[in-house]
Amino acid sequence: MIPKQTIDEIFDAAIIEEVVGEFVQLKKRGANYLGNCPFHNEKTPSFTVSPAKGIYKCFGCGKAGNSVNFIMEHEHYSYPEALKFLANKFNIEVDEEEQSDEQKEAANERESLYIVSNYAANYFKKQLHESDEGKAIGLSYFLERGFREDIIEKFQLGYNPNEWTAFTDAAEKEGYQLKYLDKSGLTIVKESKKFDRFKGRVMFPIHNLSGRVLGFGGRILKTEDKAAKYVNSPESEIYNKSKVLYGIYYAKKMITQDNNCYLVEGYTDVISLYQAGVENVVSSSGTSLTEGQIRLIKRFTPNITILYDGDAAGLKASFRGIDMILKEGMNVRVVLFPEGEDPDSYAKNHTTEELKGYITDNAQDFIRFKTSVLIKEVGDDPIKKAELIKEIVESIAIIPDQIKRSVYTQECSTLLDISEQALINETNKILRKNVSKKTNAQVPTEEFPDFYDIDGPQEEQAEQGTDLAHWENDVIRLLITYGDKQIEVDAIDPETQEPFLQEVAVAFFIISSISNDNIVFENAKYQEILSIYSEHLNEEKLPNHQDFVNHHNPAISKVVIDVLSDKYDLSPNWATHKIFVTTEEELLKKAVVNTLFAFKLSKLNKRITQNQDQLKTADSDKQMELLKEQVNLQQLKKQLAEKLGRIILK
Repeated sequence: MIPKQTIDEIFDAAIIEEVVGEFVQLKKRGANYLGNCPFHNEKTPSFTVSPAKGIYKCFGCGKAGNSVNFIMEHEHYSYPEALKFLANKFNIEVDEEEQSDEQKEAANERESLYIVSNYAANYFKKQLHESDEGKAIGLSYFLERGFREDIIEKFQLGYNPNEWTAFTDAAEKEGYQLKYLDKSGLTIVKESKKFDRFKGRVMFPIHNLSGRVLGFGGRILKTEDKAAKYVNSPESEIYNKSKVLYGIYYAKKMITQDNNCYLVEGYTDVISLYQAGVENVVSSSGTSLTEGQIRLIKRFTPNITILYDGDAAGLKASFRGIDMILKEGMNVRVVLFPEGEDPDSYAKNHTTEELKGYITDNAQDFIRFKTSVLIKEVGDDPIKKAELIKEIVESIAIIPDQIKRSVYTQECSTLLDISEQALINETNKILRKNVSKKTNAQVPTEEFPDFYDIDGPQEEQAEQGTDLAHWENDVIRLLITYGDKQIEVDAIDPETQEPFLQEVAVAFFIISSISNDNIVFENAKYQEILSIYSEHLNEEKLPNHQDFVNHHNPAISKVVIDVLSDKYDLSPNWATHKIFVTTEEELLKKAVVNTLFAFKLSKLNKRITQNQDQLKTADSDKQMELLKEQVNLQQLKKQLAEKLGRIILK
């Protein structure tokens, strides 16, 4: 664990414009810097770096963060990896804190598995290139498959001798413990016996995002009745096959650059396409596609293109994977290779230009793909056609984005010659059924007027646009932006009871005003920010916005960065033209006081509305109590409104 003091030192040293400037060409624009966003393609720069606030923000795609966030996002590092990257860049020594015995044991075990896996990769690689058996069987196999030597080297391909304990004996001789060889799955231990899992196989190391070896896939070359053609490492502390993609380490940069990921079935498909110049390619390593694998791709791009061989037998099984991709809100296209071809063979038999051209020309959306597969079974049978349409509509209903659902509905209507309204009605039924399952609630039986409205919890969406939500946001904005600024407020001397003006920090004024009225924010993240301020003030400390920008909780950091990000900055050139604009900071007291009053007024309005709703169903005794409360609330509302200079019309 990296000590907080070291983390603070890293944040202090990691000047935002220097860190981002290594990856993005920035131009000075007033107090900020401007450049083309590295996270999405754009011609007009909308990526802004603010040295004063220590943040970056793209007003095109919405990405925002601090120096550490940028390295995490751009290089796809974890939080500790990003900290260590910046520490190395700014020559800061990282001495990690002492861990508990349990933490040490868990960390040591994981690290031991990584070390054993790395040793195995080097052992298999050495056997492939240096042993007679490896060269005669393993290396000749890879070369016959058309793999260049530089590609064999890059993917760390190897060979395990066709002996029961060759690898295990070598590893133990080098001092590697049998329990870690067993836990990694490299060695199978049964009672007093032990033997190599990958005996007599060519080896494909499987890497994580940072290039460390997690596990292996092994292909047997000799024909044996009982032996599986491919064997993969079992699950371990470091290898979770449902969250790993073969080739992701080599593909991640090009996936981001091309904003698309090609998904294939096998190891050799990945290697052949990579060698042919299609580097943004990964494989699910022989397992069915999982949500974890899809989300891993989603970290780099929202677009997946699945490449299938020409064998129609397994195409129906692919529908489940496509639906899973759609459910994640991603875009999926499908390419079918000619019958008898797969990505591996096609890449070997064609030039790079022909391969890329074929993929581009033959990529189709999931509706056209699904229709082309199923239509052959339909013929002129209307019942089968209806079943086909229902199956496609079920896929459309999975898509979380309502606009995409609309587009696909229109395409389905045109493609299958069926009324768009009929498809909308069918989609609504599925959506309604899904909502009912999730909430266990009774759902009205009448048709929804428009299926675009069925897109998540409606009440939650409505809350985001309310007057109260606006003023909560504005209170937090003032707190974060001007919390350490001083304003003059009316105060009373406790001894003489004489009024006087006193300078207080904006943060103290806002926190006192809200806590005195026992007000709680509706937005949980805003409430947490308020609590953090309160804790600091109790300790007579005053946090600044940078404390929140660099907060360990990324959700809090994001809220603060979004609040601080302003697309439009006042140009310094106005003053040169003798045009002087009054800024919010110059009228800070008025802005803070008015915002707090408006916020409290919004809270009151919500309470009054709730009270009115309760009155409709309350019994007579409860009604009297509610009416008294309503009178008090209305009077309080009038007082607040007068302070804001508003007129109550109802």
